[in-house]
Amino acid sequence: MKTEESTIDKIRTRPRFKMFTHLTKEEYAENLKKYLADHKEEFSGNINKEVATIWVQTEYDNYWKPRLSLRVEIEDDETAIRGIFGPSSAVWTFFMFLYFSFSILWMTFFTMYYVEKQIKSAEFPWALSASFVMIFFILLTYAAARFGQHKGKEEMLKLRRFAEESTLQFEKKIN
Repeated sequence: MKTEESTIDKIRTRPRFKMFTHLTKEEYAENLKKYLADHKEEFSGNINKEVATIWVQTEYDNYWKPRLSLRVEIEDDETAIRGIFGPSSAVWTFFMFLYFSFSILWMTFFTMYYVEKQIKSAEFPWALSASFVMIFFILLTYAAARFGQHKGKEEMLKLRRFAEESTLQFEKKIN
């Protein structure tokens, strides 16, 4: 049994996709604006001929509110649409900053502990405890990210439906 996978189905394992279309940048932007106008009670967004950002209208606005970012590019005289599902870039950047900072601090504190043991010093007795605190903060950041993803799951499914209905119909079949 052979199952066929469409461009949008790749989203399940990776929150990004790329597809080619026969439309120009301007035509695609106009079609996207029309689709968004027809569904303005459910979706909102900013659209121009290069980039579009779509999100689900909700009464609340949490930190991990998912968005669909669409970028329209020209590759080898063909129009390519790249889509990315996820929170805003500011949220991604903040979480990566936290992971990076806590990881560097963990390595620093653990190195201080290790060197202290090697040279039989007692200058930094708190270093091992501080490294465990950093591991706790890394796990706390991970838990906050997973909690945000869980809260945004329903909105993510709506954005997937938006991508399928507004974009997949214009996919150019490549043989």
